[in-house]
Amino acid sequence: MIARLTEHASWKLLRQTAFYKASRNNVVARKLSTLTPVIPPSPDDLELVSLFDQPQSGRKTRHTSVTGIFQHTRLTTPSAFTALADSTLVRAQLLTERILRARQSRSELFKVVKNLDRLSDLLCGVIDLAELLRNAHPDPQWVQSANDSYEKLCEYMNVLNTNVGLYDVLDVVLHDPEVVKSLSSEAYQTALIFWRDFEKSAIRLPPASREKFVSLSSEILSLGHEFVNQASAPRAAALIEASELEGLKDDGMGARLQRQASSTQKSLLVYPGSHQAYMIMRSAPMESPRKKLYVAAHSSSSRQIACLERLLSARAELARLVGWDSYAGMVLHDKMAKTPENVNHFLDTFLDRTAVHAREALYALRLRKQAHLKTSLLPVIQAWDRSYYCPPEPPEPPVPLPPLSLGHVFMGMSRLFKHLYGVWLRPSEILAGEVWHPDVRKVEVVDEEHGVIGWIYADLFARSGKACGAAHYTVRCSRRTDDDDEAGDLKMSGMEEGLLQASQCFERVKRHRLRGVQGEYQLPLVVLLCEFSRPSVLSGPTILEWHEVQTLFHEMGHAMHSMIGRTEYHNVSGTRCATDFVELPSILMEHFLSSPTVLSLFDTDGFLTDSQTGNNHQDPCHFIDTHSSVLLSVLDQIYHSPSALDSEFDSTAALSQLSNTRGLIPHTPGTSFQTQFGHLFGYGATYYSYLFDRAIASYVWRHIFQSSPVEREVGERYKREVLCHGGGKNPWLMLSALLKMPALEGGDAAAMQAVGQWRIDDSVVFNRH
Repeated sequence: MIARLTEHASWKLLRQTAFYKASRNNVVARKLSTLTPVIPPSPDDLELVSLFDQPQSGRKTRHTSVTGIFQHTRLTTPSAFTALADSTLVRAQLLTERILRARQSRSELFKVVKNLDRLSDLLCGVIDLAELLRNAHPDPQWVQSANDSYEKLCEYMNVLNTNVGLYDVLDVVLHDPEVVKSLSSEAYQTALIFWRDFEKSAIRLPPASREKFVSLSSEILSLGHEFVNQASAPRAAALIEASELEGLKDDGMGARLQRQASSTQKSLLVYPGSHQAYMIMRSAPMESPRKKLYVAAHSSSSRQIACLERLLSARAELARLVGWDSYAGMVLHDKMAKTPENVNHFLDTFLDRTAVHAREALYALRLRKQAHLKTSLLPVIQAWDRSYYCPPEPPEPPVPLPPLSLGHVFMGMSRLFKHLYGVWLRPSEILAGEVWHPDVRKVEVVDEEHGVIGWIYADLFARSGKACGAAHYTVRCSRRTDDDDEAGDLKMSGMEEGLLQASQCFERVKRHRLRGVQGEYQLPLVVLLCEFSRPSVLSGPTILEWHEVQTLFHEMGHAMHSMIGRTEYHNVSGTRCATDFVELPSILMEHFLSSPTVLSLFDTDGFLTDSQTGNNHQDPCHFIDTHSSVLLSVLDQIYHSPSALDSEFDSTAALSQLSNTRGLIPHTPGTSFQTQFGHLFGYGATYYSYLFDRAIASYVWRHIFQSSPVEREVGERYKREVLCHGGGKNPWLMLSALLKMPALEGGDAAAMQAVGQWRIDDSVVFNRH
C-alpha cells in the first residue's frame, strides 16, 4: 500500500506541472466545484493506474508457473498450435457425424441446435485465436502456423456450410413442433442463424455448385487477407525538390527539411505517412510538393488493383451462384437494413444532408485558397489542399491541466462501468508464457453479483510487425458448457481418445462457474490492439491525445458488449450480432466523453472539465470529411452491386465517377485510394453501418444518457434491453424497447427512414473497428 500511495503522489506532482499536448479535438478544461464530488481512488483504481503507467511494475507476473497462450498448457510452441488445429479438426468431424445421425434418436434431435453451436464454437475458438496471433505475434513461425491453421479450419467451415446432411437435420428440427417449443428464444434465434447461413451457401444446389461455393469462399478468404495486408503496406516515396519547400514554416522540422534539401542539392525522398510528409501537407505554401505526396500516398500497383477487383468479382460470382443478383443483396438479407435499396435510400438522405454544410465548408476553403494565391476567381479545392487550408490547431490551454495518462483513462472507464452496470476492471496476474509479448497487460472484468465474468488482454503499445490501427478481437465467446455432453461425442466416435487430448485440454481451461448463476460457463476473453506510445522510466507514463482516448473508449465499447452479452449460445454472444448493429455500443461509448461528469472520473484531485468541445463544428474540414465518409459507404455499395460481375468493371473508374459526380473534391488522375480502403473486406457491403449506428448512438445518447450519464438505473436499462442479449434478439426489438418506440419493431423501410431522420452528433467522428 505504501508503494501505491507513493506512485499516486508522484502522479499528482506530474499533473500539477503538465499541460495537454494540444490537438484539434482536445477538451478545454477548468476546475469546477459544482460537479460531481471528488471520489477517492480505490485500491483497484490505483492498481489500474500502476498497471498501465509504471513500466517497471506494470505487469503482475508469476514466473513460478509456466503455461501457454491464454493459459492453454500445451500451447507453448508454433508446432503445438498446429497440433491444436489438427486435433480440433478431428473433434469437429466427430461432432459433425453425431449431428448427422441425430434423426436416429429422438433425444438427439433436441440436442441438434446445441451441438451445432458447439461445433461453431469449437472451430471459431481456434480460428479467432489464429486471427489474433497472425496480426499480433512477433515470432514469424507463430504467424505462419496461425496462417496455416486459419486457412485449414476456415476451409473446413466452408465445407460444413455446404453439408446437405446438416441442413436436412436442422430442417427436421425446425419443422418439429415439440422440438421448436423446447427451444429458448435465444436457442431459436441461433437455429435461425444457422438456417440462413446454410441458405446462403448453395445448400439447395447440385454437388458441383456446392464445390464451386467452397472454392470461391476459400479464394475470397485468401484474397481478403492479401488485400488487407496490401492496404496498409507502405507507399513509394515522393521526390521533393528544395525549391518546392520555400516558405515552409520554420518550426524545427520545416527548417531541417529545407537545410537538408539545400545542402545536398538533390531531391528529397519523402515517404507518405512520415512526419516529414505531414509537415509538408500542412505547411508547404507551394502546391507541387503537396500534390506529389498526395499522389504517392494514393497510388496503387496493378497487382493491388487486380487483387481488389478479383475479390469483388469472386464475391459477386458467389452471390450469383446462390441466387442473389449481388453480393450486397445476399449480405444485407439478415441485417437491420435488409436490402441494398434501403441502404441506398439511407445513404442518399445522409449525403444530401451533409452536402449542405460540406459545400459551405468547401466555400470557406476556396476563399482561403483565393486569398493565398491572390487570384480574382475562386480556385478549385483539390485533394492535396485539404490539410493546408484547414484552420490551425488551437493553442494549448492557458492553465495547468492533468494529463490523461493511459492508466487514468482505464481508471475512468472502470469507474464509469461500475456506476452504470455494477461492473469494474481489476488487474490480473499473467503467468509466464500466457501472452505473446511483454507489452500485453491483463485485466479481469468483475461483476458485483457474479464475480469475474471475463478477461481483457490489452496489447496497446506500438511495435514493429504488429498490425496497424486499433481493433477488438473476440478470442472466446460466452457459452454455457455444463450441458455439452462430450461423453456422447466420444461414445459415437469409435476413435481413440488420445487423438483428441490436445483439443479437449483446450476446452477445459475455458470452463468456469459464476456466483449465483446455475450451470457452468465459458467466459468471454477479448483482446484490444492499439498503437500508443510505450511508457518508460525516462519519459514517464503514456499520455494519450484526445483522439487516442476516443479510440480506447470505442474499442472498450466492443469489449464490454462481449463481457455483458453473456449468452448461453456462442453464435449470439456479445458482438456476434448484426453488422449494422454491432457498432452501436462502441460509438455510444465515445459519446460519454462529451459529459463533464464522466470526464471527472479520470481524475482524483478535482480537476473537472466544463465541456468537451471537440472541434465544435469550427473546422470546415470536419464537414468535408463527414461527407467523404458517406461517399465511401456509397462506393462500398457500388463495388458490391451487380456491376462487379461486368467484364469491363474498373474500380478506379467507379471511384472517379462517384467523386466527380457526387463528391465535393474532384478525383485526382493517377490515384486509386480504393486499394487502401481496408474495410472493403471485413465490412464488404456493410460499411454504411458506421453511419447508421452513429445516427442510432446519437439518438440514444441524447434521449437516454445525456442528462444522467452515470446513473445506475439508466445503465441497467441499456444493459437489460441491449447489451445482455448480444445477437440473441432482433436488433429492432431491442432498439424499440430501449427507446420505447413500438413503430421501430417491424424494422421495415419506414423504420430505416425514421433512423435516417435522426440527427448525428457530428462532434463524434471516427472510422474504427
